[in-house]
Amino acid sequence: MYKPTPEDTSNITLSDDILELAEKLAKNTHDVWASSRINEGWKYGEKRDDNLKTTPCLIPYSDLPDIEKEYDRNTSIETLKLIIKYGYKIVKEDK
Repeated sequence: MYKPTPEDTSNITLSDDILELAEKLAKNTHDVWASSRINEGWKYGEKRDDNLKTTPCLIPYSDLPDIEKEYDRNTSIETLKLIIKYGYKIVKEDK
């Protein structure tokens, strides 16, 4: 039986700038997912139906219920924490 063992990132604190980045990544994660679904023939529907390929989540990220946004946010935040844990620095270039 598969037992997930994600890296422990509980000791990593993200700055406000990185949390803003996490929200942008979460939106992009949703957009990538939605694009993939649409390319597979899925469309918006009030209920998820795998046979009809409908889902209520084919809407803009800003319109998603918070519970759906949390999935994308958690993925983004945990990815950023892991990058930092591995010793990488995320630096925003001034433009």
